Amino acid sequence: MPLTNSLRFRVALAFAVFGALLSVLLSVAIYLAEHEMGKQLMDETLRAELDDSVARHARNPAFIPPNTVSIKGYVLSEAEPVDSVPPEVKSLSLGIHELVVIDRIDYRVLVADRNGARYFMLFDVDSQNLREANFLRILWVFVFLMTTVSAGAGFWLALWMISPLTRLTTQVVQADPGDTHLSLLKLARNDEVGELARAFERYLSRIRNFVERENYFTTDVSHELRTPLAIIQGAVEVFEQDDTLSAKQKERVARIKRAIRDMIDLTNALLMLVRENIPTHHDSEVGELVSACVDRHRHLIIDRPIRLEVELVDTVCLAAERSLLEIVISNLLRNAFFNTQNGSVTLRLAAQRLVVSDTGFGMSDEVLQHIFERHYKGESSSGAGVGLTLVKRICDRYGWRIIIDSQQGAGTTVEIDFTSE
Repeated sequence: MPLTNSLRFRVALAFAVFGALLSVLLSVAIYLAEHEMGKQLMDETLRAELDDSVARHARNPAFIPPNTVSIKGYVLSEAEPVDSVPPEVKSLSLGIHELVVIDRIDYRVLVADRNGARYFMLFDVDSQNLREANFLRILWVFVFLMTTVSAGAGFWLALWMISPLTRLTTQVVQADPGDTHLSLLKLARNDEVGELARAFERYLSRIRNFVERENYFTTDVSHELRTPLAIIQGAVEVFEQDDTLSAKQKERVARIKRAIRDMIDLTNALLMLVRENIPTHHDSEVGELVSACVDRHRHLIIDRPIRLEVELVDTVCLAAERSLLEIVISNLLRNAFFNTQNGSVTLRLAAQRLVVSDTGFGMSDEVLQHIFERHYKGESSSGAGVGLTLVKRICDRYGWRIIIDSQQGAGTTVEIDFTSE
C-alpha cells in the first residue's frame, strides 16, 4: 500500500497539520502581543523622560536634554540660543511618531509642548527590533517542535487506535472461503471494529456455505454430464462401424459425434473456468489449433458460396489450456460462418494476434455495445447468446484483449491480442 494511502499516515498528517496551524496561530498572537507591549513600554518610557525633562527644565533653564544609548532629547523654545533639533525631527507634529531614517524605522519619537517649549523625545528601537527578531526565531523553533511532536503523537495515536482494525485486516486478507478453522469472532469487541468483525464473520460463513454448495454442484455436474456423454459417444462409435448404414445415416451420426465432442469440450471449459487456478500447458500451438478447428467446421459452409482463407504467418505458442483456446477459435469461426451467406471468411495468425474477419451481415453500433452480455443475441443471431460471453471470459482469464470492429452490411472483424495486458 502506498504510504499516502495509509490510515496511520493520514492521521499523523492530520495531527501534524493541526499542530502546525495551532502553533502558528498561537505564535502570531504571542508575537503581536509582544510587539504591542513593546510599543507601550517605549511610549511609557518616553512620557516618563518627557515629564522628567520638563521638571528639570523648569528648575534649571540651562539643563541639558537626555542623550543616552536608548533615549535622546531635544528642546525647541525662544529662550534657546541654539537650534540643535535635526530637521527631520523638527518637522514632526505633536504626538507619537516612528521616524524613518534611510528606509528603516530607527526611532520612536514623542513630540509635546510644555511651558512654552516643544520637547522631542526619541527612543532608539534597534535594540527592541533585535529582541523581537530573536523572539520570532524562538517562536519558529516552537512551531517546528510543535509540528514534529504533533506528527509523532498522531502516528502513535493512530497505531493505538487502528491496531484492532489492522489485526482484522490481516485476518481478512488471509481468509480463504475453504478455511473452516479461521474465525474473526476472537477480534470482536463492543466497538465499531467488533461490529465489523462480526459482519465479516457472517459474510465469510455465507461464502463458505456457498463455496461448499458450488463444489458439490460442480462435482455432481462433472459426473452426471460426462457419464451420459461418454455413453452417447461410445454408441456413436459403434454406429460408425456399422456398414449397413446409408450415406445419409452416416452423415447424421457424424453430426451427432461433432455435437457430442462440442458438448464435452464446452463442459470441460465451463468446469475449468470455475476453478481459481487453471492448469496451463506451454505447448499449445495456435496455428495447429486453427487448422484443426477449420477442418472440424468446414462442413458448415460446404453448400454455400463462401471462400475460406487461412493465413498462418507466424508460429505462436501460448501457455494456455488447449481446450479453452480451441473454444475461443471455434466460437469465432462458427460466428463468422453463421453470419456470412456468401463472400469470404479469413483467419490470419501473425505477430501474437489472431484475426477472424468475414464479409457477412455485420452488426450495428447498438448490438456492439451489448455483444459480450450473457444471453444477448443480435438481430441475425440464432444461437443462445453465450458464445462471445464465454470467449470474453476466457480472454479475460488469460489477460488477452479481444477487439471487435463491425459495420452493418459490410462484415465483422474480430482480433485476439495474445500479449498480456
